[in-house]
Amino acid sequence: MYRHAVCEALAEEMERDRRVVVFVEDVADYGGAFQVTVGLLESFGRERVFNTAISEAAGVGVAAGASMCGLRPVAEIMYIDFMPLAMDQAANQAAKTRYMFGGKATLPMVVRTTVGGGRGYAGQHSQSLEAMLTQVPGLKVVAPSTAYDAKGLLKSAIRDDNPVVFIEHQLLYTEKGVVPEEEYAVPLGEAAVRREGTDITIVAYLKMADVALEAAELLAADGIEAEVVDPRTLIPLDVDTIAGSAAKTGRLLIVCQAPKTGCFGEHIAYRAQEVAFSQLKCPAKIVAAYDVPPPMARTLELENLPSPERVAREAKGMLG
Repeated sequence: MYRHAVCEALAEEMERDRRVVVFVEDVADYGGAFQVTVGLLESFGRERVFNTAISEAAGVGVAAGASMCGLRPVAEIMYIDFMPLAMDQAANQAAKTRYMFGGKATLPMVVRTTVGGGRGYAGQHSQSLEAMLTQVPGLKVVAPSTAYDAKGLLKSAIRDDNPVVFIEHQLLYTEKGVVPEEEYAVPLGEAAVRREGTDITIVAYLKMADVALEAAELLAADGIEAEVVDPRTLIPLDVDTIAGSAAKTGRLLIVCQAPKTGCFGEHIAYRAQEVAFSQLKCPAKIVAAYDVPPPMARTLELENLPSPERVAREAKGMLG
């Protein structure tokens, strides 16, 4: 499962490098809010796996300080909705220190957090705020959609000498996937083509990658072959793979769980059109949530989130 892959990455990196420590709220005895860190306390002890006070700012601030002092901390923030509480430490301290000190300090730290949607957690526990983080120079932002990538990308994030925000989707935690037993890592900044196609490119990450693949199957039933590209890493973004696919198919549709206004999909659309404008047959389009806080009611929440049917319908519209 996806969550086991994340835990495996943490365990393997902790075994490989004694500088790796895991902390913040409920990661020790309880095993994390989503049971991702179960077993780490028993394996590595309380000096390397420990709970902190309920303060996201303190957790991220301690991670920044610890990383500058020689550790490689992994701090867990339960929900991305709580990242604004830590943005001074994340955006003004962790992201800027290496630059402001002329490269004399490195900050090999990871902040693991989650996005929701589909579980009825409503306005303060279901937001998709990744675009807020991608706005901060100095932060790398990772968003894996498969168990294989979750493990491989987390290992790369832990080994990176820069602060990385590692985003996991709550609905992916129980999804199964093939994860090799041998050592591997997935480089940051390389997109993956999840499905080959010739008629339209659909770009999506995290849970929306699954939605895009389901939409592609619906389109295939009507004779439309969609290519699905998963960025995997938002910062750095693999523009070449995305734009290359869009140039091949001539059409670009981005699926994003965040509200449409200001979503990261807008940046993907801009960068792809900047490179592949002359090959596109129509303007890029975005399928996203509406500009409202995430609803709690099941019917409203499902209406707000992009569905395979909605994605397929918008794709057909682009093909005339």
